[in-house]
Amino acid sequence: MASRQREISVSEFFLKNRHLLGFDSPAKALVTAVKEAVDNALDACEEAGILPDISVQVSDHYGKSRVIVEDNGPGIVESQIARIFGKLLYGSKFHKLSQSRGQQGMGISAAGMYGQLTIGKPLHIISRIKGDELASEMYVSVDTARNQPDIHRKKRLKWDRPHGTRVEMEMEGHYQKGPHSIEVYLKQTAIANPHLSITYQDPQGEEVRFARSTNKLPPRPTEIKPHPYGIELGRLIQMLSNTASRTLLRFLVDEFSFVGRKTALKIIELAGKLSDRKLSDRSHPKHIAHVQATALHKAIQKTRILAPRTDCIVPIGEKQLLDGLHKELEADFFTVATRPAAAYRGNPFQVEVAIAYGRPGEAGVEVDENGHMRKKEVHETRAAKYLIAQKDEPVRLLRFANRVPLLYQQSSCAITKAVIQTNWRGYGLQQPKGALPVAPMAILVHVASVWVPYTSESKEAIEPYPEILHEIKLGLQQCARKLAHYLRHETQLHQEYDRRAYIEKYLPHIGVALQEILTLSDDERDSTVRKLDDVLHKIRTTQRPEP
Repeated sequence: MASRQREISVSEFFLKNRHLLGFDSPAKALVTAVKEAVDNALDACEEAGILPDISVQVSDHYGKSRVIVEDNGPGIVESQIARIFGKLLYGSKFHKLSQSRGQQGMGISAAGMYGQLTIGKPLHIISRIKGDELASEMYVSVDTARNQPDIHRKKRLKWDRPHGTRVEMEMEGHYQKGPHSIEVYLKQTAIANPHLSITYQDPQGEEVRFARSTNKLPPRPTEIKPHPYGIELGRLIQMLSNTASRTLLRFLVDEFSFVGRKTALKIIELAGKLSDRKLSDRSHPKHIAHVQATALHKAIQKTRILAPRTDCIVPIGEKQLLDGLHKELEADFFTVATRPAAAYRGNPFQVEVAIAYGRPGEAGVEVDENGHMRKKEVHETRAAKYLIAQKDEPVRLLRFANRVPLLYQQSSCAITKAVIQTNWRGYGLQQPKGALPVAPMAILVHVASVWVPYTSESKEAIEPYPEILHEIKLGLQQCARKLAHYLRHETQLHQEYDRRAYIEKYLPHIGVALQEILTLSDDERDSTVRKLDDVLHKIRTTQRPEP
């Protein structure tokens, strides 16, 4: 048995357990592949300060799909192309504490590995850096036994783009429409990233364009040091062993955020009281014993330390989020709320909530400048039916983490749990016990954090930490209060419309009666009826609230 023991490559593990990365069915695998490529393109463009223009092409023929994603980003250095696309757990964001879409460095390489497994073809990459005369073309696959890139062929070629990257992958896939389609994913991405422009061509050759609503890039998040409250004992011991600092005082000040000299001295003094073996500010970190490290960890938790900095996270912003919703959704009422930054396990995060109420295509009441009321008809836009529910269906949830849509595992997500735990009956909506409210409405929740606590490697749901649930609920309640105000006025508006419709039905008969009583001419009768109608509309008192 001992002779059969051998090390397992991380690529080999995920090859056999590809469902952990979101490649558990052909339909889901196709959406996941597009998602990973688009996320990489967006991150590259934003880090380089470039307004992203992304092209997505998808073809599907008898279960064999091809995905092409092209961007106008800064391009990739040729020496890095193979590692980025042909090695799992290779990236620049895992050890950084700042908001980013990717965290683990295996999304796009996992998509290539799935295509390699199901179709047997490598990834085809073309990338050009600004200033280079030629672009680099490379065919890359993953050597799963060693988790190393395998370059099949490469060359330099002319490319019409001045800079950017093009990724082409073939895989076993199944194109489908619906709430989990590529088009819905791209539409949600456009909502959360109003500075983004996407051109999408579906397997039928139909082209859809998601235009940007702002030319302003979001601010770049700042990288921060770990906060002491988020450090477990084992991690603290590891940091003590690996630090370059020569004293415990310098270690606390240099390795953590918001720990100054005075705070560090308080921690060391308290740790000395909690341990039999004394600690001083001049203790060498590498020589600190386990008992002393345990006391130091307890002292950190008991010492008052300022909350983490928040310039490491960049929320979408109320105005930008509202612009994105107006651009991609048609609804009668919109409201947005951004919560103040909070923290879980020392990691800063911020929650944004938006509500879009009123499904496109359903008749409503509108009032013109003169006070005249009439029924309105709005034509439903493509893909909107998957984003706003019918009036007798549970609301649609649009879940986002660091501006990335979460399409799967809705029931296990903190966002879903927070929506269910909110009492929507108190705001004028129907809600079955333990379920989502029923209304023609979409609820959007965005969680921005330096480290999003996903429930799995596929990054499809957020772990329901109490701090995150609390902030989402407060944001939902803030928006729900504005919605309840709107619904009360909307009810009054419909009641007034019904009363007016009833009166207007009999206005012609009143005109005839007046004509007979007062012996009016036909013109005088019609003029009198018009005056009565104008008076009816001028005396209206119900005003539609501002969204």
